[in-house]
Amino acid sequence: MLHRNKFLSNKITNRIMSHHFLRQNCRTMSTRRFNNVKDEDEQYHNKLRRKTENEEAQIYLLKSRGQHLLMNPRVLNTIVQKSNILPTDTVLEIGPGTGNLTLKLLEVAEKVIAIEIDKRMVEILHKRVAERGLQGRLTVICQDALKTEFPQFDLMVANIPYGISSPLVAKLVYGKNSYRSGTLLLQKEFARRLLANPGDSEFNRLAVNVKLVADVEFVMNVSKKDFLPCPKVDSSVVKIHPKTEIPEVDFDEWCAFTRTCFTKKNKTLGAIFKQKGMLMELMKLQETKGDEENNTIYSDYHVNDAEDEDGARNEGNGNFSSTVGKDLNLFKEIINDILRSGGFEDKRPSKLSHEELLDLLSLFNQARIHFHGQVKPMDESEAELASAFDPL
Repeated sequence: MLHRNKFLSNKITNRIMSHHFLRQNCRTMSTRRFNNVKDEDEQYHNKLRRKTENEEAQIYLLKSRGQHLLMNPRVLNTIVQKSNILPTDTVLEIGPGTGNLTLKLLEVAEKVIAIEIDKRMVEILHKRVAERGLQGRLTVICQDALKTEFPQFDLMVANIPYGISSPLVAKLVYGKNSYRSGTLLLQKEFARRLLANPGDSEFNRLAVNVKLVADVEFVMNVSKKDFLPCPKVDSSVVKIHPKTEIPEVDFDEWCAFTRTCFTKKNKTLGAIFKQKGMLMELMKLQETKGDEENNTIYSDYHVNDAEDEDGARNEGNGNFSSTVGKDLNLFKEIINDILRSGGFEDKRPSKLSHEELLDLLSLFNQARIHFHGQVKPMDESEAELASAFDPL
């Protein structure tokens, strides 16, 4: 009897302890599942970080160069899918890094040309591609993408370093190469400005200049957590399609014109073209172009060389102030007449369509007023074009 009671007591004790153990473990699993999601995310990204460091020779990524590797396979696959790559296509990739996107592109394209400035990245890229036997379809150009001439390509697909977004977009849409589309991963704020339309608060010179020659399509947003190392801001993917019909306009003249108009994009054009400093600069430019063209039409508002860039008086010339004042007033009236004739005096640049802006530029040019200066060497000209795409 005593033996039986002892047996039952031990059995009950074991069940209680077993139940207590299960309850404690279930609580722990529940806590991990529902309360420690952030910890799991950190563990996941730490695992990716360790994997990248081990597989890629512990390379140090430079944030100053915009070296943020896109790690999320879902995002990489979506970028490739939305690019609509054909088996016969040559894809140009800018800043491939260690090749996460490059490997995906090589699976669907006939050839990938990658431009990468960092030799360390190039070595890792070659190694990873060779391990998959795809080296015959990859060409790597170890140069600065902004300084090297682009080879022929069908599509551009790239995770663009933030620091070169404006000049690279300019080089794509205004470059010599014909292309079918460009699928670009950009800083989210930059992408929003690029997508803006007339009337939007973010409509700016960047959108005006790009959309003159191309259409821009939003694809998707990308979290900053999908990059290694994690940048400070989120990103967006956009797709750029060149327009089939492009207005007949001098692009240098157009970019200089939009730079003038969008300096104060929310002011009326009448107010913008009343600014003394801007009028003096524009008037000087007309004299320069008049001399180049041997044209006397600008003689009515000749600018004295003794006057500085801010329109300040040169004290060494007693008649200078009154002469420049008359010239400036005459030039100002000519500008006002142009604005009034087209009904633009009370309109704001941020509200104008491309058609309206082109009409206004045409009115100025018909009056022999131009916004672009002298012909510059190729490298200076390209730098000026790139600066016209700053998202002001």
